[in-house]
Amino acid sequence: MPKVKTNRVKYPEGWELIEPTLRELQAKMREAENDPHDGKRKCETLWPIFKIAHQKSRYIFDLYHRRKEISKELYEFCLDQAYADRNLIAKWKKPGYERLCCLRCMQPRDHNFATTCVCRVPKHLREEKVIECVHCGCKGCASGD
Repeated sequence: MPKVKTNRVKYPEGWELIEPTLRELQAKMREAENDPHDGKRKCETLWPIFKIAHQKSRYIFDLYHRRKEISKELYEFCLDQAYADRNLIAKWKKPGYERLCCLRCMQPRDHNFATTCVCRVPKHLREEKVIECVHCGCKGCASGD
């Protein structure tokens, strides 16, 4: 007879330390998804979702790479279970992308003239001092800021 598969996930050691924060961020995400979007532009409705996704990824990144408070096993578990964005974290490890807000801001195919987003331009080089990214609402994520 074949084995019966269960949906139980085995959590690695240290999960109980980060679980409350991740649950809180998931609740905020659910709230942001269900928020009414009356009077907002189409792109503005997604900004809170991008912000919370960035916050979750940054939390796990900082715990593993900066503060070294979680194990590699727990870090990989969080990435595999999609608690954090693996591709965004990979970009944060590269020089020049330490403060990247989302992956759409650096993809040339999503912008005019095959360049990156306006939020990637350092503040001292901008013509307009106050800007907001159309994709995620970022006010500036260039490394030189």
